Amino acid sequence: MKTIYGLTLGLVISAAVVSASTTAAFAANKAHAHMGHVSKSWNDTPSKKGLLPTAIVEAKIAAFHAAAAAKKLKDLKWMQLHTHHVLHAVDASLEKKGPGKGYGVLKAAAGTAFHIKVAAKQADASEDVKTHAVHVATSAQNTVDRVKQIVSVAKQILAATSAKTAAPLVEKMATLTGQLEKGHDANGDGEISWTKGEGGLDVATVHMGVMYKLEGLK
Repeated sequence: MKTIYGLTLGLVISAAVVSASTTAAFAANKAHAHMGHVSKSWNDTPSKKGLLPTAIVEAKIAAFHAAAAAKKLKDLKWMQLHTHHVLHAVDASLEKKGPGKGYGVLKAAAGTAFHIKVAAKQADASEDVKTHAVHVATSAQNTVDRVKQIVSVAKQILAATSAKTAAPLVEKMATLTGQLEKGHDANGDGEISWTKGEGGLDVATVHMGVMYKLEGLK
């Protein structure tokens, strides 16, 4: 029992030391601090999660409800109900209540683009940070642009007076919300890169991961 307890205590202490050293690393490096705002924690997000993880959670909710709306293309009330839910998840300033977290993809993705750009401008930013910050920021901005398209389509759905009018718009909304995470192969080369019009939140996440690894951060 003593051995097991000693091992367990040792693991706890080791984890605390790693956590403390990681926190110190973020505090000592301004570029890393802004990377942390993107991936780890930000002060006004739900549960103070990172901006990028928050955007992903909201995007999943938006995609779910857009897909739900598309399941009943002959039922206008059904489609409009779920369109309200989509709006809440992508831009909570436009739709105050709904199944989302109350933050919105738009705000979280815009915050991601902002903070990663600030990270790259810091005097202590490495060349790796500067390079991958462009990839993350572009993918995040692509997401912002898609949200704006979704909002435009959603407003048209809510203004529709017939299911026939709303149905193709709902299908378009479902496609766009699916691209929030996955992105879109805009040039048809079979790949989704970080470039303008292509990468989404998944690509941003990949490049944040690369950045963390190159910077020796967890």
